[in-house]
Amino acid sequence: MPPSRRESEALQILATEHWSLLATRALTYQESLGRVNMFLTILSGAVIALALVAQADHFGPAFLSIAIFMLSVVLLTGVFTVARLMSLNRDDFRWVIAMNRLRHAYLELHPELEPSFMTSPYDDLPGALQTLGIDVSGQDRLGSMFHGLQTLPGMLSVIVSSVAGAIGGLVAVGFGAPVVVVVLAGIALFLVTFVLIGAWGRRAVRSLDPTLAARFPSPPKSPT
Repeated sequence: MPPSRRESEALQILATEHWSLLATRALTYQESLGRVNMFLTILSGAVIALALVAQADHFGPAFLSIAIFMLSVVLLTGVFTVARLMSLNRDDFRWVIAMNRLRHAYLELHPELEPSFMTSPYDDLPGALQTLGIDVSGQDRLGSMFHGLQTLPGMLSVIVSSVAGAIGGLVAVGFGAPVVVVVLAGIALFLVTFVLIGAWGRRAVRSLDPTLAARFPSPPKSPT
């Protein structure tokens, strides 16, 4: 039976919104990669500049002062970059939820198409993770545990924490600390920064917009 005019118009509207969301997600990815490239460019430039200063000053007091200042600027830039990446990831999660809702509307119009969809038509967390291709079945616990480190904010957090550790080591050198204390200061500041950024990220994930409350939750799984 040919679709009614109202159904045809509904499909056109849904498809238009779907393409709009796809374009918005593409822009989100582009900005994320641009932010990461900008930070890595700043970091690379700072390292090259410090290498030239070290050659001239032979790692003297001038080098320590310039290095601490420049790496502090890099650290601040990195923290802001991680914050923006977290915001962009939340935006991308919103677009995924919106696309799942559209997919649910498609299936309401044509439920016979359900076997053709690999992504989810449900707008709760399991549905969004299924659309994103993240395994939540528990069969790949190692991958789930380290998934955060595989994301752009996670990988950048490691680099930013390394910069913080380098600052801690340089400060210890400036105070004339022995090698063991310098290494421990660097490791301690790295771990503290990494834990703080990780806690910040978890809090950001949990404080999602209330408008993202599930309207079409996933059906309960039947016991096996």
